[in-house]
Amino acid sequence: MTLTSTSGVASGRRQTLAAVAYLCVVSVLSVASLWLIDDLWARSREIAATQERLDQLAEHSRPLPPASLASDAGGSPFIDGRTITIAGAALEQRIGAAVTKAGGVLTSSQLELDGPEAKNGFINLTAAIEIGQPALQTLLYDIEAGTPYLFVDKLTIQSPEDFGEPESGRMRMSFAVVGQWRASE
Repeated sequence: MTLTSTSGVASGRRQTLAAVAYLCVVSVLSVASLWLIDDLWARSREIAATQERLDQLAEHSRPLPPASLASDAGGSPFIDGRTITIAGAALEQRIGAAVTKAGGVLTSSQLELDGPEAKNGFINLTAAIEIGQPALQTLLYDIEAGTPYLFVDKLTIQSPEDFGEPESGRMRMSFAVVGQWRASE
């Protein structure tokens, strides 16, 4: 064998090895690509199944109280009134209307116009009511979701069994509501 034939054989072997290496790399990349595509399809099916399950749960979930129960959403966030006394009366009317709308009875209410937060314009109202258990959530939603912005500060509930009237189904409840007053112009 001559030097040129030896280098030709070596060159042919290198080309064959390069072609085999190239085919191996392409094959490995093709298999990896197919595996990734299969994984993406599997995740896509999982997401679709999860979305379908969420849609089913949304159909069976309990709806929120109707928007008509909340006060006018475009109203002022403050309790309006020329004086703090008028604002307190407006707060009493707002709570009385919410209790009546929920099917409850307002048994007493007391305004605190000169408490520690009064200097910052806050009005506190403590109310005692009788209400059915199903209407309780509706009442609390109406008070806190509407305008003016009101916050239930303290809440005490007695079941009908506690005061000896289990057949009435009405609970006794006392709660404190806080709102901020702003003088109307």
